[in-house]
Amino acid sequence: MTAHTIKAEFEGHSGAKLAARLDLPAGTIRAWALFAHCFTCSKDSLAARRISGELARAGIAVMRFDFTGLGSSDGEFASTNFSSNLEDLRAAADWLAVHYDAPEILIGHSLGGAAVLAIAGELQSVKAVATLGAPAEASHVIHNFAAHVEEIHAQGQAEVDLGGRTFTIQRQFIEDLNATHLTDLVGRMKTALLVLHAPRDAMVGIDNASAIFTAAKHPKSFVSLDGADHLLTDPTDANYVADVIASWASRYLPAEAPRREDETVEDVVVGETGQGRFQVSIQAGPHRFLADEPADIGGADTGPSPYDLMAAALGACTAMTLRMYVRLKKLELGLVTVTVRHNKVHAADCLECTDEERSDRGKIDRFERIISIDGGTPAGLADKIVEIAAKCPVHRTLEHGAKVVTRLN
Repeated sequence: MTAHTIKAEFEGHSGAKLAARLDLPAGTIRAWALFAHCFTCSKDSLAARRISGELARAGIAVMRFDFTGLGSSDGEFASTNFSSNLEDLRAAADWLAVHYDAPEILIGHSLGGAAVLAIAGELQSVKAVATLGAPAEASHVIHNFAAHVEEIHAQGQAEVDLGGRTFTIQRQFIEDLNATHLTDLVGRMKTALLVLHAPRDAMVGIDNASAIFTAAKHPKSFVSLDGADHLLTDPTDANYVADVIASWASRYLPAEAPRREDETVEDVVVGETGQGRFQVSIQAGPHRFLADEPADIGGADTGPSPYDLMAAALGACTAMTLRMYVRLKKLELGLVTVTVRHNKVHAADCLECTDEERSDRGKIDRFERIISIDGGTPAGLADKIVEIAAKCPVHRTLEHGAKVVTRLN
């Protein structure tokens, strides 16, 4: 669960300051991952943010950064090449090892995938590598500016348009790409590999995934991203990829330490994820999940809203209280389902309110609770079920109110 995302910076291959973000779990960090973004992208791409956030919710901290000359990092993109990207990755891994812990997982998107494949074999801490839409050879990226290759060779450089932005590509960039033999490096890897690729990827064909997978030794896995595009512009595709990587990576990491029976977890921790306007992650003991607002009020609808959670608390408490009662009384009762509806009504229109409540208040929160029992309600128990439901602690808190004390840490 992402407690928070913090900014960081470190020196890249040329000494330029490179901008990074660290997505940190709220609880114990199981491992660190290093994320390399796609060609001319940034650490804040949709794929990078969503994958990093999901891993953090699984207890895996992630460092994502902008390569030299891209995003918020300093330096000149024109002076970079694939080799300098690898040096930036090494610098990021070294900085992470010194300030936090050495990365055990490498994740790369597109050319970033080629980069993590190229250095995985030399980083002893790495246990697992995941690539997303990665080319089998770094030189594949040249097709993005193929129309300018002759000019680059003749003039030494050229201005090219990539994704609506202008970049200077120098001759040395192409020469460096052509000099890298990625499949040879993949064949020497001794880490677990996950290859994710869309069959209809128009930028990096599926044959690249086949070549990477064939070159790699076991353990290796392949996941087809059917219907996705290269940049994962559909949030549902990015979320799916994030879920798969988080689940797969867990196999190569120590299991989360079980909570001791004598360990008391008193706090619920809620932190912004930095994804979307309202999304927050919640940790309640060992349990982690998201909350958000609906799309119609500016959220991304990636989790229940705060009032949904309040309604869920009432429903859960009701079902549990009823079950405790029937077990205590040794009664037979089918499975209980509680439906809770929440809305705001004018107190004057509240039929269940007292005269005092109607006269003293404007709008109030109204929770309507509907209890259903498999097999029907046993004869003679209807009134008792309603009575016991009203005794659930959450019901009492909502009816009688509570004191909320706020302080700054």
